[in-house]
Amino acid sequence: MSKRRKSQRPAADTAPRRDKVRDVFVPRPFDGLVDEPEWIALRELVPAASAPLRLAPALIEEFGDRPATLATVLPMAAPAITKPDGRVLIGLQRHQQSGDVSRDLAEALLSALRTEPGGQVAVPPLPGPGPRLQDILVDGPLEISMHDGFEFWLDPGAADDPTVQASLERANAAIYPTVRLTAAKAAYWCQVPEKAHVRWVLPDDEDAALDALARLGAAGLLPLGEQTRFAGMFRAHGRLVPVWDLPEETPASEWEEPVAQFAKRYAEALSSTDPLDAAGRRSRQGLLGRQLTLR
Repeated sequence: MSKRRKSQRPAADTAPRRDKVRDVFVPRPFDGLVDEPEWIALRELVPAASAPLRLAPALIEEFGDRPATLATVLPMAAPAITKPDGRVLIGLQRHQQSGDVSRDLAEALLSALRTEPGGQVAVPPLPGPGPRLQDILVDGPLEISMHDGFEFWLDPGAADDPTVQASLERANAAIYPTVRLTAAKAAYWCQVPEKAHVRWVLPDDEDAALDALARLGAAGLLPLGEQTRFAGMFRAHGRLVPVWDLPEETPASEWEEPVAQFAKRYAEALSSTDPLDAAGRRSRQGLLGRQLTLR
């Protein structure tokens, strides 16, 4: 080893070490929130939507009553931004995340509140232990606004900038038409090339929901109607999300009644306390074989 390299080693050895942040996986990050299925849907299913958030009294006392908004996604998938007028926005869909989405979102909101209005918000990718959404918000039903595009990001007049307009057009071009259905909470219709889907975040315990779907499957009652197909389901943040394939040309409004009727069938199947029969068990295994998990 050269003298030069030897002389450099003590300096490296004495450099301060950063404490390693331990990541912890939380399978149901939105557990305890009144609208848990809608939080999941906005994170996993919906391209462009927003909802106002109510800060806990302690935060208002510390930071003032700054308006806070939940957004499905923000420009460049940023975790949070602040506006010059003091408004803060947090994004559900982002590039970096830890194993606890609720902790991530809480830290993003707190970081935005600590930032001067209009400033650049710095959010750590692994926030470590600390408050979660359940600790810093006044919980209640989300007042969701669906958007056809991402213009809700912008301040008045910002779209006059050609660069901003070009970026907005690119973002809007990636949006599939999505409609929030009224027939069931956290149920959404979307249109993709050559077909459409209904996806519904079920509010119930996974095992109970799976048994209910298995009963309906054994009875041939999973489709929403003619020309529809039960495509399968996925798990997202501790909840099941069944998916149906639909004809592309049928508008979203035409699926309100079929979804409402399915919700009744599902509720009846969910209320059953009898063990699954042989057909129900086979149906359950078939459903499990087509199940995916989203984190």
